[in-house]
Amino acid sequence: MTKYIANKLEDLPEIAKKIIEENLDQRIFLLEGEMGAGKTTLTKSICDYFEVKENVCSPTFAIVNEYLSPKVGKIFHFDFYRINKEEEAFDIGIEEYLYSGDYCFLEWSQKIKNLIPSHYVKVIINEINNKHREIKIERI
Repeated sequence: MTKYIANKLEDLPEIAKKIIEENLDQRIFLLEGEMGAGKTTLTKSICDYFEVKENVCSPTFAIVNEYLSPKVGKIFHFDFYRINKEEEAFDIGIEEYLYSGDYCFLEWSQKIKNLIPSHYVKVIINEINNKHREIKIERI
């Protein structure tokens, strides 16, 4: 397990770069943390690394946002906070996304735990205080 400490927002671009470069063979990233821990903010930093021009924001109501990167093509950002049953993920075609070979970043993935592929990167964000975050990376 790799661990990073973000003492300020300006630390995130370097952490995002390391997360991706240390996991180049992975496409599924599960972002775990309490509400407000920084899951979407980290995803934005990763998308910045991939040179995404669109506004990266939480897909809480849409469930999935699609971004386009000149470096890697399509990137999918999911937020399953609002779903009540795993079956709801089938309604958006979750399997097609997860097995597309495109980058997928999933928030609140524990709500669809039985649908997650067997290999992924777990990114756990813990709030140390209002400004500091501990970010743990675990390959599964």
